[in-house]
Amino acid sequence: MKYSQKISLLFLSLLLTTACQDQLDLTPISGISVDTYFNNPTEVKSGVYAMYDGLQAIPLREFAVTEMRSDNTNTNLHEGDWRQLESLDVLPTNSAVSLYYASCYNAIFRANLVLENLDVVTSDTDRKLYEGEAKFVRALTYFNLVRAFGGVPLIDKVILASESYSYARATEQEIYALIISDLTTAKNQLTGRSGVPEGRATTGAAAALLAKVYLTTKDYADAKSLLDALVTGTEYALRPVYRDVFYTERNVEIIFAMQYINDNAAESQDYSREFTTSGTARGLNYPTSNFKAAVTAGDLRIATLYHPTRTSEVGKFVTTSTNLTLCGNDWIVLRFADVLLMHSESILAGANATNDLEAIKSYNKIRFRAGLSLLPTDGSGSLTSQMLLDERRVELAFENHRFYDLIRFGVAESVLGAFATAEGFTFTPSDLLLPIPQREVDTSFGSITQNPGY
Repeated sequence: MKYSQKISLLFLSLLLTTACQDQLDLTPISGISVDTYFNNPTEVKSGVYAMYDGLQAIPLREFAVTEMRSDNTNTNLHEGDWRQLESLDVLPTNSAVSLYYASCYNAIFRANLVLENLDVVTSDTDRKLYEGEAKFVRALTYFNLVRAFGGVPLIDKVILASESYSYARATEQEIYALIISDLTTAKNQLTGRSGVPEGRATTGAAAALLAKVYLTTKDYADAKSLLDALVTGTEYALRPVYRDVFYTERNVEIIFAMQYINDNAAESQDYSREFTTSGTARGLNYPTSNFKAAVTAGDLRIATLYHPTRTSEVGKFVTTSTNLTLCGNDWIVLRFADVLLMHSESILAGANATNDLEAIKSYNKIRFRAGLSLLPTDGSGSLTSQMLLDERRVELAFENHRFYDLIRFGVAESVLGAFATAEGFTFTPSDLLLPIPQREVDTSFGSITQNPGY
């Protein structure tokens, strides 16, 4: 059987999927061998949809390795694996971390399957589209991995199980080189939003993600070029009302999201339940008092940030499902508000402040929707790095951006160090990377090494 059992068997039962209409239909087809399935264009298209099915698993616990490791959220019970994450005392045996790692590599496996079987696609147009989608999925997932774990095994093809044990950790630079290459191809070969059903990758999604990669690697000029085009384009825009971003799904602000369906055993998620205490929820990903203190009184986003009747809970993912374990709220990966703030960041280019009018205009658009004061646009206004970071914290709260924003802005050690002291736990710089799951280290026969501090 192809590929490494240690990173693919967890989700192989969900591998192949059917086509879609307005919403991606990712109902799995069972009992098909991946070694013999891809014989014609229709079967490769099924593999393309299988990639999106694989992506659905990633947000299920991503909040635990991002928001709960920042100053944004904590848990209700403060115990077990969840306590490790919120106190930055994560063990290599942490189940949420292991599941996240495996979910990411499963999505990469599915993308590699598509890329390996493109030669049976007879249409030039479809072949380029499928390649662009597969490379977008692979790049997105490796971007998740490299930010969370640092250098990880770089697997860019379908491999035999016997080969997997020889794959050591690549460097971060090697991972980023693959990400940039994949996203460049995706941007050039994908179509615009109107060319595919909602939920599939587009050229805009590839451009936005590539811009964030460039910001992460400090390539501000290339990031700005991509963001200029997105900001001045007509394909995406802010929704006038903040709440509508989350409760009128697949709207004009959404650039890329992972879709779920209410009360569907195959296509639902449970993170919406986990963010509340309703029913049997354990109470995860609750806003910290530190976060609440950072929100300005009168901010129009407040009613959406917090649960309408229980303000100790997140309000962006309140479910309408009849079964609290089968929720249908989509997970937004990229949206136009993020693009606007990244646009300002690209112009700031690592400096402490800028009076650039375009940077201020992009920042002001977010502030205007929130009902907050605007910076002057007569040349007397100055946008600081701290102002931009603060605005990203509130605008994108609970969407898994905060931890990586702190790192990208160069303040993670100071901010998280101060937060840890206030909360009564210890922070060290090694906490900025997660441990490689112990099972990966153990089954690699020495090929995969552990991160420092673990």
